[in-house]
Amino acid sequence: MDGNSFGKIFRLTTFGESHGKAIGGIIDGCPAGLEFDEAFLQKEMQRRKPGQSEITTQRLESDEVEFLSGVFEGKTLGTPIGFLIRNEDQRSSDYESIKHIYRPGHADAVWDRKFGFRDYRGGGRSSARETASRVVGGAVAKILLRTYGIRIHAYVSKVKHVELKTPFQDIDFSLTEKSLVRCPDPAISEKMIAVIESARNSGDSVGGTIDCVISGVEAGLGDPVFDKLDAMLAHAMLSINATRGFEMFRGFESSGLMGSENNLVNTGIVGGISDGHPIVFRTAFKPVSTISMAQQAMTNTGEEVTLEAKGRHDPCVLPRAVPIVEAMAAMVMADMVLRMRSDRV
Repeated sequence: MDGNSFGKIFRLTTFGESHGKAIGGIIDGCPAGLEFDEAFLQKEMQRRKPGQSEITTQRLESDEVEFLSGVFEGKTLGTPIGFLIRNEDQRSSDYESIKHIYRPGHADAVWDRKFGFRDYRGGGRSSARETASRVVGGAVAKILLRTYGIRIHAYVSKVKHVELKTPFQDIDFSLTEKSLVRCPDPAISEKMIAVIESARNSGDSVGGTIDCVISGVEAGLGDPVFDKLDAMLAHAMLSINATRGFEMFRGFESSGLMGSENNLVNTGIVGGISDGHPIVFRTAFKPVSTISMAQQAMTNTGEEVTLEAKGRHDPCVLPRAVPIVEAMAAMVMADMVLRMRSDRV
């Protein structure tokens, strides 16, 4: 299945399931001689890992990355970078009661339809646990992008009805990591946290949006037909668990403008190719499907049952999804930078 790989030149292939022994991946296409900042990489993993606050799942994973190949004496070799992340805090027994039940809104039923067999423990490979490997790939991509002056900042812009409306030009990105919900506005952040805590206390979940700003991008990245830069970003974002929508800077809003108005907006990408301005996009995340309040569900034999799911789940994926959005954006940009180097003599 090629669906386990992402990218053309800078390419990540991942493996592993939520409750297996480990997850991991292989990064191909990273140039040789890159200073390998392992401390930075581990910091990126800490941003995504579970159990980091009261508003995230309480599954406890150290998410220490073990590199198996591709790095020597602090530099990349230009060969495949193999890595492993061991699963340490699985509680597979939590899922025994839903072995034959399809959770509403989850991939359980369609996975059975496609493969005829599934790992029901935490969703197996359909679990967001898989995204830890993406953060490793994204961290390596970010290290590469430093050499080109490209920076990526994502933040939570909306939780349910609470929204940050500050223009991205006026946002202090240094405040993002100081917020439990990763919203760079302290006042709005507190309101978002209250909404998430209310959902958690009632056994429910909430969704929202994450905005991402890519700056320092030179003009010329992207291809004009199927591999438009914005199309590749959309592909990357919609491949993340629980995503339901994607738009470039005020994309849907632009559908209500006149051409004379829309032509004045700098979107960062024109005709699928970067124009040198900051690239801004928004990704929408649905509420988490697995919740502890009672829901009507179906078994694999077609019987209707009432489900009250056990286990440890995020009441809102947004805080932990911020580094995942950045990671996927970084891999797109790294791939496009390397592809551009082969576009002309």
